[in-house]
Amino acid sequence: MSGTARQFELIGAPFDGASTLGYPGSRFAPTRIRQQLGWITQRVERGEVFSLETGALHAAPRLGDGGDAEVVAHDLMATLDATSARVSRSVREGNVPILLGGDDCFLYAGSKGLHDATAGSVAVIHFDAHLDVMDRNAQQGTHSQSSGMRRALELPRASAAHSIQVGLRHFNFPSSRAYLEDAGLARITAAEYSRIGTEAAVERILARVAGAEHVHLSFDIDAIDPAHAPGAGALEPGGLTSREAIEAIMALAPHCDSFAVTEVNPMTDHQDMTATLAAYLCYYFAVFGQDRAER
Repeated sequence: MSGTARQFELIGAPFDGASTLGYPGSRFAPTRIRQQLGWITQRVERGEVFSLETGALHAAPRLGDGGDAEVVAHDLMATLDATSARVSRSVREGNVPILLGGDDCFLYAGSKGLHDATAGSVAVIHFDAHLDVMDRNAQQGTHSQSSGMRRALELPRASAAHSIQVGLRHFNFPSSRAYLEDAGLARITAAEYSRIGTEAAVERILARVAGAEHVHLSFDIDAIDPAHAPGAGALEPGGLTSREAIEAIMALAPHCDSFAVTEVNPMTDHQDMTATLAAYLCYYFAVFGQDRAER
């Protein structure tokens, strides 16, 4: 482990212009997640926070708020460029960026931001109910909430051989199956995750990303079952529980160089349940990711 705790930077991406399917409204998520983070961080005393999971006092993470990326409401490509550049700047300044979407087009922007600010291979850990490997179609074009993983893996140093998707379920396009086979992209479906449990799933994820020089962790909130996250861009029954998600983030955080939470939708949320969960995922990532694991 590193002797110096890492510094984290929140970056908002208040844009849902790529929500061509499902519910729009995730543009309001960065504000709501930040509000719920305020509820969590007020428990810090004398630079420490008490974790009931570990029973220990942990140093409060250095968690700054860098404001919002310069999104352009009418221009998806300008928004992706600006957001990826903002993530890159954060990495170059020595931070671990935590990107608050916005819709899941930011899977691509977050991956590109880390990729462009570093040298060497980049792996993507992608929690999602959906594959997001669409190439193009008439309704969604080439860069939408359904194509982020495919576009991310087209980056020159992105490594499909070290990337993995987690929480997948239900049905998808036959063309997506062909892409997965060609790319060799690994996956743990929600059903398999439930069978093997979080500890075994995390072991498989870490074995997959081992050897990559940098790792981006992107978490579409619909990876979680709607019973735990009702305010999502799409509601897909049979997902991960909130407890499974929290424990996975705790274990994966030391191995990741950037993080994104996407598709939280305050317009369909119930009493901020989903925004609160997203805020906790961010805070767990920062608390337990303060020391980067050696590779």
